[in-house]
Amino acid sequence: MTAFKHAVNRPLRRRMAVGAIATSALLLAACSDNSADSSSAAAPETSPAPIRHVHGLGIDPADQQLYVAAHDGIFTTGKGGEAVRVGRSKDDFIGFTVVKAKTFLASGQPALGTGPSDRGLIESTDSGKTWKTRSLAGEADFHALNYIHNTIYGYDSTNALLRVSKDGAAWDDRAHLQALDIAVSPDGPDTMLATTADGIARSTDGGRTFAAGQQPAMAFLSWPKPGTLYGIEDSGGLNRSTDGGATWQKAGTVPGGQAQALTAVDAAHILAATQNGVYESRNGGKTFIKRFTVAAGDSH
Repeated sequence: MTAFKHAVNRPLRRRMAVGAIATSALLLAACSDNSADSSSAAAPETSPAPIRHVHGLGIDPADQQLYVAAHDGIFTTGKGGEAVRVGRSKDDFIGFTVVKAKTFLASGQPALGTGPSDRGLIESTDSGKTWKTRSLAGEADFHALNYIHNTIYGYDSTNALLRVSKDGAAWDDRAHLQALDIAVSPDGPDTMLATTADGIARSTDGGRTFAAGQQPAMAFLSWPKPGTLYGIEDSGGLNRSTDGGATWQKAGTVPGGQAQALTAVDAAHILAATQNGVYESRNGGKTFIKRFTVAAGDSH
């Protein structure tokens, strides 16, 4: 981790310490102490592997498999239903999104002792088995990634900066802000939301500027379609908005304690991770089933 990154994250931690997303921000920062290029990752492991702190979730439309981006690699479901690591990479995958069939984008930190920190933007075109660097290696650590409107939106935690790219190579740097997660409106690229220590901050100019955060405070957001926006509180409370975040209604509660990740596949299909597990709902958050156990204890 660079000295500049420490300088950026210290004020973020202080401000978030008084908000509902304090612990989530600290866990993400703690996961950023690793320092490799996993482009040569080989076949997936066949034995079950423990999942430690979860950063991202997605469904690959190629096979409808669940994929989990975590502190020690990418995981999916093995033949017996257990979690198995995809490929051999044990990198700390932080930002993560499914773009299309078999194509994922990610960011984070290389496995300990295997190279310089800050992976920049990396891409897999074989469902997470191998990865190649697209851009910003050694310069950016995206803690949140969205792919929508044929555009990549990333929150670069290293520089406390929203960055936007059409091709994953050239980037348009937009607002500086202290955030944990971002979401872009499916209705158009101008409206964006970010979770901050003060609440949800809104942009109406494509992330070039953000208004001050407004309550309620959410840790993570997911906006899969117009009229369907989900937010999860730090404590696991799941909320839904049908008006782009102007008002919220309680949708349910994800079991297992503190929230770690949220992805709404559609209005009814929701994936969420908490301290003790990865959970899935097919009824808009009314009930959840546990897909994987998340290992308790130190996420370092």
